[in-house]
Order: sequence, then C-alpha cells, then structure tokens
Amino acid sequence: MTSFFQDFYLLGWVHQWQLLHVTMGYAPAWALATIAGILLIAFPLMLGVAMIIYADRKIWAAMALRKGPNVVGPFGLLQSFADGLKVFLQETIIPSAANKALFLIAPIVTFTVALLAWAVIPFNSGAILADINVGLLYVLAISSLGVYGTVMAGWASNSKYPFFSAMRASAQMISYEVSIGFILICVVLWAGTFNLDGIVQAQKSHVWIINGFVANPLLFPMWVMFLISGMAETGRAPFDLTEAESELVAGYQTEYSSMSFALYWLGEYANVLLMCALNATLFWGGYLPPLDLPFLYFIPGTMISLGFFWLFLKILFFFFIFSWVKATVPRYRYDQLMRLGWKVFLPLSLFFVFLVSGYLMATHHFCDADQTLYSDAGQYARMQSSGVCK
Repeated sequence: MTSFFQDFYLLGWVHQWQLLHVTMGYAPAWALATIAGILLIAFPLMLGVAMIIYADRKIWAAMALRKGPNVVGPFGLLQSFADGLKVFLQETIIPSAANKALFLIAPIVTFTVALLAWAVIPFNSGAILADINVGLLYVLAISSLGVYGTVMAGWASNSKYPFFSAMRASAQMISYEVSIGFILICVVLWAGTFNLDGIVQAQKSHVWIINGFVANPLLFPMWVMFLISGMAETGRAPFDLTEAESELVAGYQTEYSSMSFALYWLGEYANVLLMCALNATLFWGGYLPPLDLPFLYFIPGTMISLGFFWLFLKILFFFFIFSWVKATVPRYRYDQLMRLGWKVFLPLSLFFVFLVSGYLMATHHFCDADQTLYSDAGQYARMQSSGVCK
C-alpha cells in the first residue's frame, strides 16, 4: 500500500503515505488509504465496463457492416448510460415460486466477485492494492466463486431453463478451471513466485529484449490455451452455453429484470476485463512495455511511469480479440465444449507441465535464477543447497 500511494504521489494525485501516517496515526491512515485504493480501482472499472459495452456493440456492428449505437451522445458514447438509466427505472419482478432471498442475492454475488479479484492486479510497479505472495492463487479462488451466482440464480428461479443453465455452468467451470490450473503452474514454475508483480518482473527481457512469456516457445501454447479457456470461463461466445437463447431462452437470466439483470451484465463484462488483464499480466508483461527499451518506460522528460498506459493498451487489445471471436465464431455444441476441455486442453496442459518443469530442471533454471524471484531468502538458499543444483 505504501508504494501504491507513493506512485500516485508522483502523479500529484494524493499526498504521501508518510504524511498521512504522521498526521492521522497508523490505523486511520491505513483505513483511509485502503478505501481510497478501492475507490481508485472500482470507479474507473465501472466506467470502463460501461464503455466496453459500447465498444463491444460497435465492434460487432462494424464486422456485420452496421453502424451500431450512434444516437445517444456524440458517436453514441452515452448509450450504455442511457441503458443503465432505463433498467434502473424498471420494476424488479420476482417469480412467485422463486426462492426470493437467493434470487436477489445471486446477481449481487456475481457482481461482487467480479470486483474482488482486481485487488491483486498490478497496475504499475508497486501500484497494487493487495501485494500478497499468493496473488495468483487468490485470483484462481475468487474466479471459482463466480459460478455460484449462476448456480444460485438457476436454482432460485424455480424454472427448468435457468436450472439447466446452472448445471451447464457448473460443468463448464470445472472443465476449464482444471486446465487453467495446469497452465498457471507452468507460469509459476518459470517465474518462481505466485506474486503477480513478481511474475511481471520475471518477464522483463525474457527473450532478447522482448518483455513477456509469450515470446517463449514453451509458454506460447500455454497462452493460446489460457485465452480460449478464459473465454469459456467467462461464458463468452462461442462458449456461452449457459445462456444459449436457441436452447434455454436466456439461461440463468431468463427470470431476471431491471437492476438484477443489469448486475449480471456488469459482472460479465467485469470478468471479461479481468481475464484480459490476466492475459496481459501473466503472458504479455503486464505494465511493462513490449520491448525492454529505456525510453518506453517513462514519459519523455519526466519520471512519470507509462506502466498504466501499457497495461491499458494490452487490455484493450485482448478485449478486441474477445469481441472479434464473439462476432465471428459460431457457438459450440455442448458436447464439443466438453470435448475441448477434457480431451484436448487437459492432456495438453498436463503435458506442458512436465515439459516446462523438465526443461527448467535440465537447464538448472532454479539454481541460476536471481534471488529476487523468490519470496524469501530462505527459499532461495534451500534451492541452492539442494541436490538439484549439484
């Protein structure tokens, strides 16, 4: 948290953490800093979700030779806000046979879980709300909770189509999270840490002057599988079997209206943005520039870092890929979805775990690695003194 606010101090946005500490005392200063950090992430994220919904619709329209939103505001930029106002003013209808408590809690769970994972995403060097050593495990655990919102909605609606959708969501989550887990093992093995900021730093000049594991021939296939698995994990086309309108009317969202429906909509896009950020952070260098050249790290003539800019640019790039796929690739059948997860991605990701770990052991990567890649000096010393390095 200290480095987080020191970084913002360079931009002239807030006072130094030390000043808050001296004038207010540690506990109030820590609470104020934490709340400010949460708001600095949550408000831009909500604005970003509104704008990427607009961008999503414009991309689909362009690929179908249509104009898309172009009436509300200049170039249709205010269309998402108009839609938000419309659903806010609508009546919330709860089916008479539904479990009312779970029916209302489900969209809140989906929306809340979609925001929690952003706490460990590094936006710049030190600009991270919770810089924990197990950041990657935290993201994996939080993303796993997202399916509960869908399952609760399907069961609480007391309707057959939402219930079928909930069962599909459970199977889909299990199928692709197993593969994602093995893919992340490969990244952790190479980086030597679960800390997301440490993983970003491990990608610096990874291959020649290229920042990013994606330039590594052993990790490039892992990125491709992670990208596709991310689409399945977030329920995006062509893997949106949980809300297939030709089969399930609208899936788990069938009985929802007004703001409860809007929370699902916002949660879905927040999850998509999170998956784009994880693609950038784990494989494309995160806040690092594409090339390890000194003039790409700071605004010329200043000491202001360009890390936010590079991460934002990479997130936009991956979101364009998500939209591109949704606009062009037809929806999978359910058996195809399961076959891809269990018969293709699972054995491939498991094979690459053995391949990557074998390569790292054969080349003594753990023995020659820099001590800064390890979470503590004791871990580094144990690795150096083990029989592996002899």
